[in-house]
Amino acid sequence: MTNLTATTPATASRAELSIGGRRLSYLDFGGTGRPLVALHGHLSEGATFADLAAALGPQWRLIAPDQRGQGESDRAADYSRDGYLADLETLLDHLDLGGVVLLGHSLGAINAYQFAARHPERVAALVNAEGPVALGLDGTNPFGFLLNLPYDAPTREALVEGLGPAAPYFSDRLRENADGTWRLPFHPQDMYSSEDQVHGDHWAQWTATNCPALLIRATKGTLPADQAAAMIERRPGTAFAELDADHLLYTTAPDAFATTVRNFLATL
Repeated sequence: MTNLTATTPATASRAELSIGGRRLSYLDFGGTGRPLVALHGHLSEGATFADLAAALGPQWRLIAPDQRGQGESDRAADYSRDGYLADLETLLDHLDLGGVVLLGHSLGAINAYQFAARHPERVAALVNAEGPVALGLDGTNPFGFLLNLPYDAPTREALVEGLGPAAPYFSDRLRENADGTWRLPFHPQDMYSSEDQVHGDHWAQWTATNCPALLIRATKGTLPADQAAAMIERRPGTAFAELDADHLLYTTAPDAFATTVRNFLATL
């Protein structure tokens, strides 16, 4: 696991919308460029795209939501495929955006190409970073370790202590509640459930669209090389790039990732 430290530059504005009384928070890095919506993966948040936003501006206006139950967005009643995609549709409607580029990492990448399959007229191009089309088919959930972590504690120090070996990966993103207690930027049970519900065979959704797409695989990541090769073969119009990085490639190899994305966007 790699640290997901999130810093929000002054140029980003945070806003929110209400979905059935539930807050969905997002960052808009501004500018007059073409809209690009970036979707983070599990245990992350929109602010982790700050470096990419800076690298792509001013040609691109990057908008990064905190997906349900993470960052500044409220917890949701469920973490189903329908729920995530409905959130994205509501955000695009709220911002009056159509023909956007969707960029996603891991969970976010799956959400991006599944949204494109349902709403092809709203997606001009896809960037899939480490988003598989078949995962968890053996029934195992790699997030079992989360169930041993505390969600909150009376003080920051107590929460860090309770997190134990996991503390370095989340300590920079802990939240203070209004009553002075502290919490993680996600609920461990929520993310375990979300991981369960993203598992499956998603080939039909990946191959349902024909807009330009870029698949980025990390050599030390979690997307198997043979699956990535099949994804390129079975979906025409999909470019491929491989970066020497771990699964969190856009935060651990930000310059290489930004260059790869920028080169692809220049072809649109």
